[in-house]
Amino acid sequence: MALKATIFKVDLQISDMDRQYYAAHALTIARHPSETDERMMIRLLAFALNAHDALIFGKGLSTDDEPDLWQKDLTGAIDLWIEVGQPDEKRILKACGRSSRVLVYSYSSTSNIWWNQIANKVDRAKNLSVLNVPAESSLALAKLAQRTMQLQCTIQEGQIWMSGGEDTVQLELNTLKLLAGAS
Repeated sequence: MALKATIFKVDLQISDMDRQYYAAHALTIARHPSETDERMMIRLLAFALNAHDALIFGKGLSTDDEPDLWQKDLTGAIDLWIEVGQPDEKRILKACGRSSRVLVYSYSSTSNIWWNQIANKVDRAKNLSVLNVPAESSLALAKLAQRTMQLQCTIQEGQIWMSGGEDTVQLELNTLKLLAGAS
């Protein structure tokens, strides 16, 4: 018998002072049986950092041709493709060919090893940004995971605070590769 996805309900309040984006999102997240709380919370963080009315969760781990999150324009063209984890260079380059912008949010203590192995292979991708969530931060985020969550995400001057209940996690992402022309 196949294992089913676990459903998480999230009320997410976002105050992004860097982008002047303030909104509340009622989200339903399906966590694949092989997905950890840590990975799911990084997907949620990626949503908060790129929140937009058209940003949605993809099928993720259950399918190869969809990202973890994506945003399409009204014609169906992909504006933003977001991967979480350590995708291989073929998947990244394929995403770069299909989307205007590609973001990868890596996490875990092995992120630097992964990046050192693929950095030169994806360097030519001008529409790619790769950001790393430090391992201690991603593990702290995982501790916020509950089947029903009320979270507040505040972003100011590159600093991120994710709060749930009485716990707050402060994050600062490390930039491994920045989109060409971005500052």
